[in-house]
Amino acid sequence: QVQLVESGGGLVQPGGSLRLSCAASVNIFSFNAMGWYRQGPGKQRELVATITSRGSTNYADFVKGRFTITRDNAKNTMYLQMNSLKPEDTANYYCNARRNWLGVSYDHWGQGTQVTVSS
Repeated sequence: QVQLVESGGGLVQPGGSLRLSCAASVNIFSFNAMGWYRQGPGKQRELVATITSRGSTNYADFVKGRFTITRDNAKNTMYLQMNSLKPEDTANYYCNARRNWLGVSYDHWGQGTQVTVSS
């Protein structure tokens, strides 16, 4: 059974930085892609960034130039470095891992880690 555990959230002032981690219970190279999503108060969950097993990355426009997604296959861990944080980045951040098999996508989710950007 796949388990994804996020960590690294917390309270930070505007302009500050945080690094989120997502530790997987299995070899993350087995996933076609991993990503970070977030859900702010009263909002729907939205894509933040993704990274494929080959290391290709994709970012939502609202984080381009500020956030960086990486993965360490040896540690079975994915990261999200968040710089120049804004109050609107406040949300619960979720780790996602996806496997594609015979045309069907199978998603696994972590429990989320809260990020609050406030002075």
